[in-house]
Amino acid sequence: MGHITSKNAYKNLEERINWFTQGAPPSDSLYKILQILYTETEAKWVALLPVRPFTAKKAAKIWNTSEGEAEIFLEHLCEKALLVDSFYKGVRQFVMPPPMAGFIEFALMRTRGDIDQKYLSELYFQYMNVEEDFVKDLFFAAETHLGRVYVQEPSLTNENTIHILDYERASHIIEEATHIGLGTCYCRHKMLHAGHPCEINAPLDVCLTFGNVARSLAENGQHARLIDKKEAMDVLERSYAANLVQIGENVRESPAFICNCCGCCCEALQAARKFSPMQPVATTNYIPAISKGCVGCGKCEKVCPVLAISMQNSKEGKVAAQVDHKVCLGCGVCVRSCPKDAIELVRREVQVITPVNSTHRFVLQAIEKGTLQNLIFDNQAFANHRAMAAVLGVILKLPPLKQMMASKQFKSIYLDKLLSNKRAERL
Repeated sequence: MGHITSKNAYKNLEERINWFTQGAPPSDSLYKILQILYTETEAKWVALLPVRPFTAKKAAKIWNTSEGEAEIFLEHLCEKALLVDSFYKGVRQFVMPPPMAGFIEFALMRTRGDIDQKYLSELYFQYMNVEEDFVKDLFFAAETHLGRVYVQEPSLTNENTIHILDYERASHIIEEATHIGLGTCYCRHKMLHAGHPCEINAPLDVCLTFGNVARSLAENGQHARLIDKKEAMDVLERSYAANLVQIGENVRESPAFICNCCGCCCEALQAARKFSPMQPVATTNYIPAISKGCVGCGKCEKVCPVLAISMQNSKEGKVAAQVDHKVCLGCGVCVRSCPKDAIELVRREVQVITPVNSTHRFVLQAIEKGTLQNLIFDNQAFANHRAMAAVLGVILKLPPLKQMMASKQFKSIYLDKLLSNKRAERL
């Protein structure tokens, strides 16, 4: 493999990363981050890999080496959490995770001696908390969000508990998961090393991953520890007690992660504060309602992670809490803080739509960002039939306007014909 050369391995890697629907805008900070996470050789090789899952045999062909040598190197990348492995019909496959939630976070989900964690954290802080391009692209470049907020179930009344849907419950996600991984909170770990420790001293060991991602992170490099459902529920309860917000992958089925976030460290909640009233994540289907029992103590204002609550003079001339509905996430943290039980969560009038699964979310985001072709084509070659069928299957179920946007981007006679037939069926 020594014959693979590049004048700028990290530039090629940056371009490869930006084939994702979610990319990473280039900057000096990004290149320094990549230099810490990847050796020059690793950067050269990874830049050549497909976006879609691939086998060691496929990698060996791309790298012009033996399958055994390719497998060894792929395993090494998995140990560094730069790749995630899975098994499809008994065949091991590999895929490069996106920047977030992905390889950027994985690097700090455990204590590592092979990298300078303080320097990396300082670079992360510069790239994500000082520079704005990455955060704006991550949270605001598409209508469909990467993450969504889970309502804190203990904050719901019995009546509202009846109406909550399974996929809105973090507890349901835990119960349904095939594997559950527990790791260090990347956000608070980063901020601690960068000299900005968590203001509320929230726990670090509350980062939950699920399914194949949890298995891969645990078995390769121990970036997470596999736990049972009881311990996962304990993590959830500890996070509730610390007034943390649950933010998970914005899908109904099999989300890959649930983070337990504080307003002072989490990039999403920081973005909500900085770019208010724009929402960086999908809200819950709930909103807090303040009753006349409010005494204006200000405790809810202090715990709100996105500063959506303020103390205002009421019509009766007394100070009371007021919620900015354009900013509020509907997490329920404020409900648990009220000593007078004067806050209740009620269903929003307009319900939030959540993508079915990861493929659905990827396609929606790709259409909205104008990068759909990157899901269909890979290194200028047609995708395999299974991958294309998954993408086209999602497109055919989209509203007509989204289908038109997809057709324009794809510029495919085949796709146009499929969509024409679909429209004809509706008539």
